[in-house]
Amino acid sequence: MFIKPTKLEHARVELLKSIKLKKNVIEVPLQKASERISYKKINSKLNLPSTTNSAVDGYGIASATYFANPKTEFSVIGVAKAGHPFKKKILSSQAIEIYTGAIMPLGVDAIVMHEKCERIDNKVKIKEDIKKNQNMRPVGENLKKGEVVVNKGKVLNSADIGQLAASGNSKVNVYEKVRVSVISTGDELVSANSKNRLEGQIYDSNKPMLLSLLSQNYLNLSDMGIVKDNRSKLAAKYAEALSKSDVVISSGGASDGIEDHTQNALKDVGAKCLVWQLAMKPGKPMAVGNLKNKLIFCLPGNPVAAFVCTKLLIKPLLIKMSGGIDLEPLEIKLRSGFEHTKRVGRAEYLRAKIVNDGKDTIIKLHGRKGAGVISSLTGADGIVEIPMECKSVNIGDLLTFFPFDHRGL
Repeated sequence: MFIKPTKLEHARVELLKSIKLKKNVIEVPLQKASERISYKKINSKLNLPSTTNSAVDGYGIASATYFANPKTEFSVIGVAKAGHPFKKKILSSQAIEIYTGAIMPLGVDAIVMHEKCERIDNKVKIKEDIKKNQNMRPVGENLKKGEVVVNKGKVLNSADIGQLAASGNSKVNVYEKVRVSVISTGDELVSANSKNRLEGQIYDSNKPMLLSLLSQNYLNLSDMGIVKDNRSKLAAKYAEALSKSDVVISSGGASDGIEDHTQNALKDVGAKCLVWQLAMKPGKPMAVGNLKNKLIFCLPGNPVAAFVCTKLLIKPLLIKMSGGIDLEPLEIKLRSGFEHTKRVGRAEYLRAKIVNDGKDTIIKLHGRKGAGVISSLTGADGIVEIPMECKSVNIGDLLTFFPFDHRGL
């Protein structure tokens, strides 16, 4: 299906086209809807706010009286608080003590903050120039009745939850979770809780890293353990994982070595190989198979390569499979603060930090090189892309930077 090695962008576009969405929908309480994907467009059931109200603590007056005589001493005749409206009309020479969120009484068309007023007993004078309608929240300032709160396919975040609650929603229809199984492969691997690590064996880092990286509420993750470098055992593990999952992700054994069995294991379970090798570094030895609309991702064993391929290729596909519409990672254009040379024909994705020297914001490379050096990820702000056709990077060149989500707010 693809020319080998495949450009990352081409692989992503073609795989996105091949994905069939899950159709099942469930209703969940709003407090459990964070990071779920909205099954339908949701419109506001009401105006927000539903009445004109005060945006500050202060005094409400008729602005025309102030404009006629700025030295007017207004008579304070009552108090209006959020949830406790003052129901009488305020006359032209009167004022209302009012607090944030309180409904505007009749006769008031300006709110002056407490600190801009001088009150003596039940009289108040205004100490600043004012404007009509100042410090007032009009009906529907936040949302108008019928306005879209969230679109179909939106991954719901904390702000969405707040807006949905404010617009009268206590439950929300979301897509059913996509089931994902994660497997590590390799004779050399043991679990970090193993007490019998032999000489030459290493602790498995990929599976815990991938389970954490994919820890999204729209996914249902299964830890399928570690498989030895054995074709029949790997094929059996793939078959087991496919029986209970929509997506299978394995790491290790994806190159052309004699102990790399993923291609044959894909054939053994009847999967069609859609991608074999990507034109990127790190991450070239990666395969993607398809069996009855279920995807099998065979990641490289090197941790950085597995991390980068998951971020740039697998996560957008999982979002699409889960019903999501926001597929593209955030890109920021920044100037290079480093020099670099590379071979044409393969894009490179380097770990980097954003540095601000007080005048300019630039990208600098971070950590030691190598697809197995996890420490280059732990202190990085994100990944900088060096395009396929680029031979060298000079200081000041404009580059594409992908920030890690754990460095955001």
